[in-house]
Amino acid sequence: MAWLVKFQSENNKRRKRRVSVGPVCKDGAGLYHVSVQGALFIVFLAFCLGMIIRTDKLLLNTRSLFVGQNHKTAGQKALEWWKTSIIYQIYPRSFMDSIGDGIGDLKGITTKLDYLKDLNVGVIWLSPFFESPMADFGYDLSNQTRVDPIFGTMEDFEILLKTAHAKGMKVILDYIPNHTSDQHPWFIESRKGNSSNPYYDYYVWKDGVVNINKTRSPPNNWRSFFSGSAWQFDENREQYYFHQYLPQQPDLNWRNPKVREEMEGVMRFWLDKGVDGFRVDAIQTLFEVEDVSLNEPRSFKPNVTEEEHDYVRHIYTQNQDETHDVIRSWRQLLEEYELKDGKKRFMVVEVYDEDISQVIKFYQSGADMAFYFDLLFLNRTCGGKCIQAIVNKLLDHLPEGKWPNFVLGNHDNPRIASKMGLEFVNALNTLLLLLPGTPTTYYGEEIGLENIELSYDDTQDPFGRFYGPERYREVSRDPVRSPMQWNHSYQSGFTTASKPWLPIHPMYTVLNVESQSRAKSPSHLKLYRQLAVLREEAAFELGSFEYVLVNDNIFSFVRRVDGQPAYFVAINFGHSVAMEDFRSGADATEGEVVFTTGNFQHHIYEVGQELELENIVLNPGQGIVMRLKNPGLR
Repeated sequence: MAWLVKFQSENNKRRKRRVSVGPVCKDGAGLYHVSVQGALFIVFLAFCLGMIIRTDKLLLNTRSLFVGQNHKTAGQKALEWWKTSIIYQIYPRSFMDSIGDGIGDLKGITTKLDYLKDLNVGVIWLSPFFESPMADFGYDLSNQTRVDPIFGTMEDFEILLKTAHAKGMKVILDYIPNHTSDQHPWFIESRKGNSSNPYYDYYVWKDGVVNINKTRSPPNNWRSFFSGSAWQFDENREQYYFHQYLPQQPDLNWRNPKVREEMEGVMRFWLDKGVDGFRVDAIQTLFEVEDVSLNEPRSFKPNVTEEEHDYVRHIYTQNQDETHDVIRSWRQLLEEYELKDGKKRFMVVEVYDEDISQVIKFYQSGADMAFYFDLLFLNRTCGGKCIQAIVNKLLDHLPEGKWPNFVLGNHDNPRIASKMGLEFVNALNTLLLLLPGTPTTYYGEEIGLENIELSYDDTQDPFGRFYGPERYREVSRDPVRSPMQWNHSYQSGFTTASKPWLPIHPMYTVLNVESQSRAKSPSHLKLYRQLAVLREEAAFELGSFEYVLVNDNIFSFVRRVDGQPAYFVAINFGHSVAMEDFRSGADATEGEVVFTTGNFQHHIYEVGQELELENIVLNPGQGIVMRLKNPGLR
């Protein structure tokens, strides 16, 4: 492991080992062989090796935390901005409407930058605001370098960017390389079918199969994410074009050098504007095999129809090796800009894959991070051990010197508050913000925003509409994209329009920014702010990550760094009350409470209270953070 993780038994019993060290020091007199018999020899070895060997601890799979140039101790260079920041995803349609048309816009975002600064957000990630027919709400681009009038003007964007930078925040944009809109000028030209046209093979075109009765069929059985064939016949060109997503989103042909050049130009355009990096959309589908006679094999997943994307295993349409060549070329482009002004340009890629090795490949080929999404799929069946398995899956495989990240929600998946319940919102934000690495928060998670309910007739998401009135609730993304809730007034302060593009959640009178900011008792928002400040402590930015006790209920760990306070974190993700003794695993007997999830009755644990680590009681959804008193040496 690239992370120092200490594993303890569920009962936290101390286990001892006898230490015997071979060659340890070399000086002019030669090589000394030392067998450790007592404490004096241990002290000598510690001096020689530059470390203290504790014989009463069993450390498994240990390596130095934060290896390489980013390991900071007193007086050394600080971590890069993307490693210390909270990334906050904004879905522009739903964040703030400044003109009263029911749709969020860039000016609206600018008016709320002080709110984000107060949240201690360091990086704003903007979902698409580019010119688009909106077949997939902005992920079908007709021009990658223009602002869609729905969201405002280029000047509005420039003001947003300048204002964010003035407040010390970075801005990253969605970069969508896999496809364009079918209304894009490139595709309009490409479908004319003239081989002398420079756009002739900007997209993936194939003849298909001519049947015995002279009819045509798609070239193979490849399926679209939105279900049905991934091939669409075009009457103009009399060929099929490939689309991993909607038919209105034809895939670009990345084997064409001109396409690569054009898309590099898109990156350069926004970098020249001053953006700080990109979140790369749908990177796994950038290439497909050239031999389109190959059918993908059945997945045999249960309850999946032949039309659905998961009916086949995507061995020919995802995770092709050429993708990583492109990632490397983008890294070179970003480094070109970095050399000009010394400012870091950040790249994170979207990767959904059960195979963690596929996620790690993007770290190795040039991405600063590949989003790790396994926490997205939490539900109430996932207790302490389940959380541990999710965390370990990334940390166990992360290469030396690479940086972890965790994500609880985004614009494509059900909100975590709806899956886990409002009583777990504070516990989940505690987990997200205090785990190692960079956290990403989806707008509204800080106030516990929940999914909305929509009828099929009111559903706008094309994914949901495709599945029809019987199944749309299974896949529609509309419920997670409802407008941000700013106050308890009309339309929750999001818009002055009589009808926003999606309905406001009916709980807006309670789940809103203003009410939670003014609340006398702990609120989701107040506690999120506290966590956002707490994570700036050296132990959370730089420290080791060591499990204390993990069982079906409890997930607990210690973060520590030499010369700075160590912190103990315990959360109950289970279904029953837990009373545990954390002393042995935490290597301390007591500490000072610095944070709680605020849902304790009778003020059993309060901030500032000194507390022994013996017999701490946590109900489901409760969590506590303590600054340890006299923790054991490391």
